[in-house]
Amino acid sequence: MARIPGTGGRRSRYDHPVSPETSSGLVLQEPGPSKKLRSRHVTMITLGGIIGASLFVGSANIIKSVGPAATLSYLIGGLLVFLAMRMLGEMAAARPAVGSFMEYARVGLGNWAAYIVGWLYWYFWVGVIAYEAVVGGGMLNAWFPALPAWAGSLILLAIFVTTNLISLRSFGETEFWLASIKVVAIVVFLVVGALFAFGLWPNATISIDNLWVNDGFMPNGFGVVISSVALVLFSYFGTEIAVMAAAESENPAKGIRQAAHTVIWRVMLFYVGAVLVIVTIVPWDELPSPDVIAPFSYVFDLFGVPGAETIMSIVIFTAVISVLNSGTYSASRMFAALAEQRLAPRAVAKRSKRGVPVLAVIASTIGGLVATVVNFLAPSSGIYEFIMNSTGLVALFVYVFIAVTQWRLRSRMTQEEKDALTLKVWLFPWLNVLVILGAIGIVGIMLTTEGGRTQVLTSFIAAGALVLFWPIVRRNLKAAGIRDGDAADPALAGAPAAAEAGPLRAAAEVDEEEQRAAGRAEHQ
Repeated sequence: MARIPGTGGRRSRYDHPVSPETSSGLVLQEPGPSKKLRSRHVTMITLGGIIGASLFVGSANIIKSVGPAATLSYLIGGLLVFLAMRMLGEMAAARPAVGSFMEYARVGLGNWAAYIVGWLYWYFWVGVIAYEAVVGGGMLNAWFPALPAWAGSLILLAIFVTTNLISLRSFGETEFWLASIKVVAIVVFLVVGALFAFGLWPNATISIDNLWVNDGFMPNGFGVVISSVALVLFSYFGTEIAVMAAAESENPAKGIRQAAHTVIWRVMLFYVGAVLVIVTIVPWDELPSPDVIAPFSYVFDLFGVPGAETIMSIVIFTAVISVLNSGTYSASRMFAALAEQRLAPRAVAKRSKRGVPVLAVIASTIGGLVATVVNFLAPSSGIYEFIMNSTGLVALFVYVFIAVTQWRLRSRMTQEEKDALTLKVWLFPWLNVLVILGAIGIVGIMLTTEGGRTQVLTSFIAAGALVLFWPIVRRNLKAAGIRDGDAADPALAGAPAAAEAGPLRAAAEVDEEEQRAAGRAEHQ
């Protein structure tokens, strides 16, 4: 075992990244290499979880509000997400874990942090499952009027719970092909759009000046550019799926580095590039409302593509069910990770021979099913709207927890451990401060609008409900002898796998070793 010079013989754990199972101190049924996710799956899973109706449809609302400067709103939002991803990547490259930021919050801040952020994240994706099921059911009803919208929603839920239950590879392969359709559509949109904007497409004229005519690049001022970042940020939420999926891939370390380095750039290219194409081709104040026609459909129609609206309707439907598929994966993995740390019912952590947390998948889908059924049976009750609104701040909660956790863990490392990191956050800790202040600023901006205030209030109500149950969970952890930072299974504390539990726990172990040494010296 390698030793770190000048640290009293302490182990260097940076050369021994652990599996998701040993990182949480558990021995689980681990799928063989042939059943794990491949690099192409990890990439498309990330894109699939992000590129949805928020881009294909929702981007029109931001453009109509901000003007051509909407590209800046997407760029600023993407920058904040990129920094958070870099911080998460630093921690994950050293210690791959399916629970991702929840696991790091547990080690760095304590069980309370893991409990709050893990359950909020699960709650967010349950809301996403319900939302995408409702939207997908509505689209099926529009195409097949004989099929009720509620029936279409239930059919979609059944399909994707089955896909996730079959195997990890089954989920990955399904998401790969669903996300590929979206990616191909966006790439075609970007290429043809660039040709169209420069007048190189048949029957097109140069339209670059749409960026500054019609009251200029920022027709409504810089303030609305910043205020729109709050909406943009939630469109990007889901990039962290890459780190969760990479932990279940054939090469976790490589997958995590790739996700932190490249995935966010691809996402920003798609979002910023697509919005830039739209505002370049169409005067921002002439873009139709998305309730009339989706912006992508409208622009494809300008390209002269036959059946543009039908084609984009299919692409949008693909985007909806893709997010439903990846949302089921994300919710179930976080639920299982919570159970592994005894922050949720223990049985939920059990995995099948194919590595699937069966109960976690079923429970997460049931959560989405309940919200979906409520929407159809009691649409005026306000319950569905509360669920949708109360997930509004989860993205900001997660990014703040990531920034604070990475700050705490980096501060506890020795210089040798810092030098051994394979992926580092630049300008530490100033970028952490930037992300935290950015999140606080966005909340402040949200409070200036009625819709934003509703999201802030309902999100804090949901978080407050979790806080009320924390004393019960803490008492159960204490009864099991689990302290902050400890793995949920103390019986494995002395096992070789647990001994290699990764660099993120090194600082805490160093403190304990020094205390024991001091005690022995005093006794002698």
